[in-house]
This record gives sequence, structure tokens and C-alpha cells, in this order.
Amino acid sequence: MTEGTEIAGRIAGDHHVLPVRIYYEDTDFSGAVYHANYLKFCERGRSDCLRLLGIHHHEMHWHETEGRMGFVVRRMVCDFLKPARIDDLLEVETRFREMAGARMELDQRVVRGGETLFSAQVTVVLVDAAGRPKRLPKAMAAALKTF
Repeated sequence: MTEGTEIAGRIAGDHHVLPVRIYYEDTDFSGAVYHANYLKFCERGRSDCLRLLGIHHHEMHWHETEGRMGFVVRRMVCDFLKPARIDDLLEVETRFREMAGARMELDQRVVRGGETLFSAQVTVVLVDAAGRPKRLPKAMAAALKTF
């Protein structure tokens, strides 16, 4: 097992699953998870999914052959369906839907006991240091295609 993968969730068939516990700091005055935290949970899900596929953000920032690059969210369509509350144990599910050029399309859900609380359709783009779209390197595309 690669260092750190024990907390990076797991690949479950066609998707990645990241467990998330809700703490007091995640909630608002009403006791429900503050809406922006769902975006953070999804970011962690995407990052840990990539980590398990051998794609590490810290390596992308100083990539020896490709130069500096990184992923940016281009578009996100979100549905907030039901609230999560303190001490809930949630799972963030990440599924890759499509990949072309510099772009990846993903579906993400935050679920509690099989019930979807939040869903998002996400477009992520790989960009270079100047912020211009950059075609996914062959090794990265190959790793993503296995998923």
C-alpha cells in the first residue's frame, strides 16, 4: 500500500468512495452542514481518487517533463437535496464520466446510508502555469482510463 492511501478512501468498481465524518466545525448555526463544505468534501474526493490512481498534486506543480500544471474547476452544477448533521458518517462518491483533451467530466454524490444528500456535475480542466488549458499527459490519461 502506498503511503497515505489508508485515508484516501477506496476504489469500488466504477467509482471512488471517500468516508467523511461531520464535525461541529462543518455545521452552521442550525446544526446542518454549511453548504460550501459539500464543495470541500467533493474536492477531497477528487484529490484522493487521483492519489489512488497515482496522480499527485504536489508532483504536478513541479512536473519534470510537462512543466507546472494543475487542475481547476471550470463548471459545477450542484443539487443540495437533504442536510447532513453533526456526527453523520458520509461517503463522497466520485465517478469519471468523460475525458477529452484538457477536460474531465465527473459526477459526485455525498451520501448517508445510501441516501443522496448532495450531487454535483463537475467539469475539471488541466491548465499550465499561465492558466491555459493543457492536454492531459499520456501517462495521466492512461491512469484515468483504467478507472
